[in-house]
Amino acid sequence: MDVKDKKIGFVLTGSFCTFSKVIPIIKKLVDLQAEVIPIMSFNSYNLDTKFGKAEDFIKDIQEITGKEIIHSIQGAEPIGPKKMTDIMVIAPCSR
Repeated sequence: MDVKDKKIGFVLTGSFCTFSKVIPIIKKLVDLQAEVIPIMSFNSYNLDTKFGKAEDFIKDIQEITGKEIIHSIQGAEPIGPKKMTDIMVIAPCSR
């Protein structure tokens, strides 16, 4: 799939142990010229864990995407109604 010029909402949830694997995927999408809109759950945005500090993940993601992270329900509410994305990725997404 060609992701060039696609708007991808990329949501990180609270499985912190996967962030080190997921953040390089965000970078790859940006390198492929996708517009990545970063979104984090409340916990993933606010909690430090043994896997790293929230502020470090936030800094890395914002530097990669060039965008502020959406991290509240109020911030995320317009995504659907305003059709802000072509694709939504939820990572990790347990089955």
